[in-house]
Amino acid sequence: MSHSTQVALGSVVSLWRYPVKSMLGEELNAVEVTEHGLLGDRAYALVDSSDGKVASAKNPRKWPQLFDFRAAFVDTPRPAAKVPPVRVTLPDGTVVTSEQSDVNQVLSRALNREVTLDATEHGYREVVESSFPNPSMLKAEEYWPDMEGLDYRDTVTDFDLPEGTFFDCAVVHLLTTATLDSSASCIHRAVSKSDDSDRMSSSRPPTA
Repeated sequence: MSHSTQVALGSVVSLWRYPVKSMLGEELNAVEVTEHGLLGDRAYALVDSSDGKVASAKNPRKWPQLFDFRAAFVDTPRPAAKVPPVRVTLPDGTVVTSEQSDVNQVLSRALNREVTLDATEHGYREVVESSFPNPSMLKAEEYWPDMEGLDYRDTVTDFDLPEGTFFDCAVVHLLTTATLDSSASCIHRAVSKSDDSDRMSSSRPPTA
């Protein structure tokens, strides 16, 4: 008889779900994991009414404010059930829910761009209100910075979203605390260098 040994590779520090694509989300104590990722994750998205493309923080020039919005479910999502309503907190603190008749108008004013709120579940999308063409085939946009080694530079390209979802490519993202600590350290060093540069610049005597 063989005896398998279980080795603990780590522990879960926090769980986050993002009900609306590219908005801030909600921290959870527990969540069901399905073949489509965390139940309810990215169940909603905003769609640009002018071109039918899904709003994504990957194109910050077009959508610079998305990370200033926060989304949370009104009720707990349940398997094989209709996706529950979502509550969105706007940058100014205003709260709107997907059940409101004027939800699209409120979000459009906050973003200075006409958008519709779209929901997806079980492989198909349920449009809250839509004016864009061919809602079954959605795309999003990605901005490529001007950096060497990239496929494109300083341009925006389109990419298809998997049918019936608002995911880009991965249904779950797993980040270790070591990675987060390292990223924070890099950001801190970059900010420190920037501050030093500013101080050195401001310390220069005026020139004629």
